[in-house]
Amino acid sequence: MRIVAGIALAAALASAGGAAAQTALKPGTPSVLVWTPQQQSDGYRAMETIYRVNTIHRGETVHALPRADRQIDPTFEVGGKSYTVDSFMAANRMSGVLVIKDGRIVLERYAMGRKPDDRWTSFSVAKSVTSTLVGAAIADGKIAGVNAPVVDYIPELKGSGYDGVTVRQLLMMSSGVKWNEDYADPKSDVAQAGTAILEPGVNPMVSYMRKLPRAHEPGTIFHYNTGETDLVGVLVSNAVGMSLSDYASEKIWKPYGMERDAVWMTDLAGHERGGCCISMTLRDYGRVGQFILDGGVAGGKRILPEGWTAEATSKQIDNGSGGYGYFWWMVPGGYQAAGIFGQSITTYPKDRVIVVTNAAWPQADADAAWIALGAFDEAMRAAATGG
Repeated sequence: MRIVAGIALAAALASAGGAAAQTALKPGTPSVLVWTPQQQSDGYRAMETIYRVNTIHRGETVHALPRADRQIDPTFEVGGKSYTVDSFMAANRMSGVLVIKDGRIVLERYAMGRKPDDRWTSFSVAKSVTSTLVGAAIADGKIAGVNAPVVDYIPELKGSGYDGVTVRQLLMMSSGVKWNEDYADPKSDVAQAGTAILEPGVNPMVSYMRKLPRAHEPGTIFHYNTGETDLVGVLVSNAVGMSLSDYASEKIWKPYGMERDAVWMTDLAGHERGGCCISMTLRDYGRVGQFILDGGVAGGKRILPEGWTAEATSKQIDNGSGGYGYFWWMVPGGYQAAGIFGQSITTYPKDRVIVVTNAAWPQADADAAWIALGAFDEAMRAAATGG
């Protein structure tokens, strides 16, 4: 479930004695998994001061998110305890909550000293942005389609376990390539992949993963694989001939009208992590959700292929907990982008409601925290729809 998705990328950060797959600007920076509450509060809003990043530039116009006439401020129960929005945010160390109904803000709340123009890291929410860029590249004719072979765009993978694997199978996390996601094991793949430049001129994740054997027939089994989310990022940038940040700027930030530049953490080779760590404002998270809900249209122009958003955000494979799309998790009544420590964009398409949360949970993931967040999201949906 979403818990596994979040912790996996964080494990890569924690391996090899710290931020292994990224290089901290200051030597001795502790792993993001063990930051103190104050380090979380300060660092999550300023990741560009801690790690190397590339900038996703905004355009000249901003997509309006007007306030609705009717604002919501519900009281609700989670686990038998009554909460207000503010008390729930305090109990769950949330820095921001945004609820959008029919393209209008019905609730916007900040805490932990955060201001509306402060960015906050996404962790694995970035995966859903990366899969969206795959759709844009297909619309641009740069990727032949979801059934195109991965090796056509990452030729270094030819002759490896990725022969015969399609773009779609990577997006569903079902490549069939053997991968150990045990973040407690320092010898696991997730602990070792991407932590060193193994072959000059070859992305370190690609270099590591092309040595892995095949374990299952491609497309048959969901197996969470952090490394493959980074492979998708490499695939997109190879296909379009530019960095992920520049492409995200061209296809989402500028045309849809994000309000502030975003930053995207890079790997040892300076390539954006396809699976982690875009930092943006709370409202821009909402705009990402609205862009998908709007069907991938920006400024009257189609950015994503017809039907792409419906396909990407619907169940493509059984993952044992509701289903998985193209780097989107299925939730009751909708779909979700999710990241460790409480980052989420949850969309209820029939109700046209989007709930965004940014947080600094005490633990990277915990069943109780995700269950509580699910109840909170549902309470916000119900309040927004008058249900």
